[in-house]
Amino acid sequence: MTRILNVAALQSAFGDDLAANIARVADLIRLAAAGGAQVILPPELFQGPYFCVTQEERWFAHAYPWREHPCVVALAPLAAELGVVLPISIFEREGPHYFNSLVMIDADGSPLGVYRKSHIPDGPGYQEKYYFRPGDTGFKVWDTGFGRLGVGICWDQWYPEVARALVLAGAEILLYPTAIGSEPHDASLDTALPWRRAMQGHAVSNVIPVVGANRTGFEPWPGYPGGGQNFYGSSFIADHRGDLVAEIGRTDEGVISAAFDLDFLSSHRAAWGFFRDRRPDLYGALAASRPA
Repeated sequence: MTRILNVAALQSAFGDDLAANIARVADLIRLAAAGGAQVILPPELFQGPYFCVTQEERWFAHAYPWREHPCVVALAPLAAELGVVLPISIFEREGPHYFNSLVMIDADGSPLGVYRKSHIPDGPGYQEKYYFRPGDTGFKVWDTGFGRLGVGICWDQWYPEVARALVLAGAEILLYPTAIGSEPHDASLDTALPWRRAMQGHAVSNVIPVVGANRTGFEPWPGYPGGGQNFYGSSFIADHRGDLVAEIGRTDEGVISAAFDLDFLSSHRAAWGFFRDRRPDLYGALAASRPA
C-alpha cells in the first residue's frame, strides 16, 4: 500500500503566558488534524517570547527537564487523542545544563526522545550561547507511526551538512521549527527569502520534502524602550524539487499542510543517484575544523 504522509506547519504569535501559548498551539493542532494532518510542526520555543534577544538570568527559571516540560505534559495527551505526531520545541534543563531541544511525541502520545540543537547562534538579537549548550545528542531521526522524521532547530537549518546527515540516517522528511525575524543591528536586512532558499536547496539536494515553521508578530523587549524583534513568519512546505507547495504570509497566523507519497520519494531519490554517487573519501575537509 502506498504510504502517504500529510504534514502541517503552524504559525502564530506568542506572548508571556505559557498556558495561553500552549492553548493557542493546541487549537492550531486540532485545526490541522481536522484537515487530515498526521505530523504537525509548531514553531521554535513557543512556550513564550523568544527571550534570547538579551542576556537575562531570569529566563533560566523557564527551563524544565524534557519529560516534565509543561508543553510536553500538555500536548502528549493531545497527540494520543488525535492520533498525530507532534515535534515539540522546548527550553530544556538537565541538571546544571540548559539546551534548546525538541521532544518527538508519537501518535500514541508516547515521547520517543529528545534532540538538542547542535548549532547555537550568537549575534545581535539571537544571543543563544548565553542560554544554551551545544547539543550532545547528535542528529536524530525518529521512526514514528507515519514515517521516519528528521529534525533540526532554527540555526541548524542553514547547514547543508545537517540535512545530508539526517537523510543518510533514513529521514523521509525534514522538519525545522524556527524563530527568526528582524536583525536589530541592521534594520534594512531582510533574511526571509534566503531563509527559505537555504532549506529549498536542502530539499533539492536530498530529494526530500522540507517543512519550516516560524513564529510571527512583534515582540517588545522589556526595559528597552522601542526595542523588539519582528518575526517575519513566512512558514512553508517545500517538495522534493524545492518548490513551495504550501506557504503562509509574514503576519498571518494559522495552518498550512501538504501530502507526500513517501514510496515515490524513496524510489525517486534512488533514481537521482545523489547517494549512489557520493564520494565521502574526498570529504575529509568537511570534518576538519581548520582544513589545510
